[in-house]
Amino acid sequence: MVRFLSRLSPSRLAASFAAALLFALSAQAQDFITVASTTSTEQSGLFKHLLPEAKKALGFDVRVVAVGTGQALDMGRKGDADVVFVHDKVAEEKFLAEGFGVKRFEVMYNDFIIVGPKADPAGVKGKDVEAALKKIAAAQAPFASRADKSGTHAAELRYWKAAGIDPPKGPWYRETGSGMGPTLNTASGLNAYALTDRGTWLSFKNRGDLVILVEGDVKLFNQYGVMLVNPAKHAHVKKDMGQKFIDWVISPAGQSAIAAYKIDGEQLFFPNYKP
Repeated sequence: MVRFLSRLSPSRLAASFAAALLFALSAQAQDFITVASTTSTEQSGLFKHLLPEAKKALGFDVRVVAVGTGQALDMGRKGDADVVFVHDKVAEEKFLAEGFGVKRFEVMYNDFIIVGPKADPAGVKGKDVEAALKKIAAAQAPFASRADKSGTHAAELRYWKAAGIDPPKGPWYRETGSGMGPTLNTASGLNAYALTDRGTWLSFKNRGDLVILVEGDVKLFNQYGVMLVNPAKHAHVKKDMGQKFIDWVISPAGQSAIAAYKIDGEQLFFPNYKP
């Protein structure tokens, strides 16, 4: 091999090395998948915990783009992701019905909570989410909404509608148009109420005077699902690698990794895949 290379002209030798390098870089560039997911899975720290385990098991990188569920599903519709990992069952089923997803797998759950100022000026403390929202609206107490078409925002709007307030409006209702972390920062700064997933709340440090005021209502259940983007819609989707990631997440190893993620001894997400 060395004798063969020595016979090549410098220009041909350089071209050969360049071609080999380009091939290696091209192969390396393909050695990952893109997962469009929610800010709650990212800001809670779950993916930081989960992805090293996934890479160890699968041998390739998983790159997460953390946006609201609505935006994550739109990324899937445009073919900008291989997998979507989100938490709005109604929107997920619509995504499937439109032919953009292959199959939906339920992966894990946690719950939503309402946080607010310790003094609780609207008197919402308790379990009933709809009663709490009625009191907030009646008192016109500041409420920070994500207003970003995320899964959390969709759930919030369903709760307002069930409470007979559709849509909530007024100077007391602050629409941040941002993720869960920034919305909690706004709530902390304004001493406002907010709906959040428990996972992000547990990892959130800038709480100020905010505390959990409403929790435990069965309506606050928060299910997460994962889907492969349909390669029939977008031929460039890395279907084999994407499905391998999904298979790992719902496997006993993946489910155990989800259950193992805790903050201060408290579990943030509860695996619930059923074959």
